Amino acid sequence: MKPRFTLALFYFFMSACLYGDKLAGSRPNILFILTDDQGKGDLSCMGNDRIRTPHLDDLWAKSTRFDDFHVSPTCSPTRGALMSGRSPFEVGISHTIRQRDHLALDVVTFPQALQAAGYKTGIFGKWHLGDEKQYLPKARGFDEVLIHGAGGIGQTGWGDFPVNEEECYFDNVLLHNEEIVKTEGFCTDLFFHAGLAWMKDRIDAKDPYFAYISLNAPHGPMIAPEKYKRRFLDEGYGERTAGRYGMIENIDDNIGLVLAKLKEWNQFENTLVIFMTDNGMAGATGMKNGKKFASFNCGMKGAKATVHEGGTRVPSFWMWKGRIKEGVDIDALTGHIDFYRTMCELAGTKVPKSKLPPKGRSLLPLFENLKPEWPNRTLFFHRGRWDDKIWDHDAMETHRYRNGAARSTRWRWIDNKELYDIGKDPGQQQNVAKKNPEVMKQMKEAYDAWWNTLGPLQVNAGKEQITKGNFPLQKRYQKRIKLGKLPEWSPKPI
Repeated sequence: MKPRFTLALFYFFMSACLYGDKLAGSRPNILFILTDDQGKGDLSCMGNDRIRTPHLDDLWAKSTRFDDFHVSPTCSPTRGALMSGRSPFEVGISHTIRQRDHLALDVVTFPQALQAAGYKTGIFGKWHLGDEKQYLPKARGFDEVLIHGAGGIGQTGWGDFPVNEEECYFDNVLLHNEEIVKTEGFCTDLFFHAGLAWMKDRIDAKDPYFAYISLNAPHGPMIAPEKYKRRFLDEGYGERTAGRYGMIENIDDNIGLVLAKLKEWNQFENTLVIFMTDNGMAGATGMKNGKKFASFNCGMKGAKATVHEGGTRVPSFWMWKGRIKEGVDIDALTGHIDFYRTMCELAGTKVPKSKLPPKGRSLLPLFENLKPEWPNRTLFFHRGRWDDKIWDHDAMETHRYRNGAARSTRWRWIDNKELYDIGKDPGQQQNVAKKNPEVMKQMKEAYDAWWNTLGPLQVNAGKEQITKGNFPLQKRYQKRIKLGKLPEWSPKPI
């Protein structure tokens, strides 16, 4: 009797044909979009019924999604971990200000590794890993640079260009490569347009590229173009909430532009598109008709600057037509420290030698086999921000357990006081620490072993806060403005 060729068998063979090629060394063009302070619940595909994100929903539907993907609780730490493949405390980053947002100079970043492999690299938006010349993106692996100053746009107390405080998010002064320039339009639109125009030049030149569209949105202050916030204001939302939701819907429209341009340029088959956020949501509460409401957060506890699930567990969508699966969720415990080795393996280049090599894993086995060998692991988190003369005055060791956490495949351990069985209790409703003393002991020992290595790596600790007007980019601006009017800059039409 001949074997029956079932529909399931047909789909198996089709999947093998479509996705059978190895990803290592495949050298795709890579577009990485990272938003700022947007939580997992800030998308309609995740269940939020207050906002509309049809283009992100489309991207989600066509992506492999890492459902248990973790970053740091705040922005500079996550960005440092992405660039280094290590926990941010291991590369000198324990804050977002006071020079403790500087990526240790001993790090060889993954964009530097990609450059060595023949990739062109560009960043458009937020850097936030140091504004002195030796820390800026040009010195850390980027060929094309369009960024604002440390912190957020208009945060002149932490390093941004002085005039951005006056016209926050519109018509900003930015650093374009080595030149300070005046731009026009809403910042999110500009960063997307600049990134896409640069990508088109790379496509035309047949250069493999890594484009990093690293947004400051929807970080506060919550400012959006009128057409994006008007619907929310008309429905009774407060100005701040309407601004935040408007920023998210503006991001979504720009995602739609990205997808449309990749289709127009016939680039879906050789472009890996990645969407992530840098920490949990900042807008944990909103206002409507004068009353507060709890923002939708996928049932998770906590938000930005906490070490609960809602502070570190973020969306991570990876789309590459014909090469990785669509509409698939991967539940393996993954995180920002895995980005470095993944990028190097895709580009077919070795991890460069350095004093601070990456510690994460490559994610490629998870794309190629949904049930690969993926040993249990423990990831470590900490809010940081000790001894900053603003939030509190205690030293680092006093904060060993305060705002510290460890996460294994099953457990989330917090402050050496709380334990949650995340598989059974994703919302962290039941502290089971007393019922599981052995697990508490094991998690504490793993956390302590990590913490005990950190002291010598705090290379930025103890530096004095720079005063407003004396930050590196502010001094460059003051020197440049004496020469006359800033040059106006805009990206090529797309």
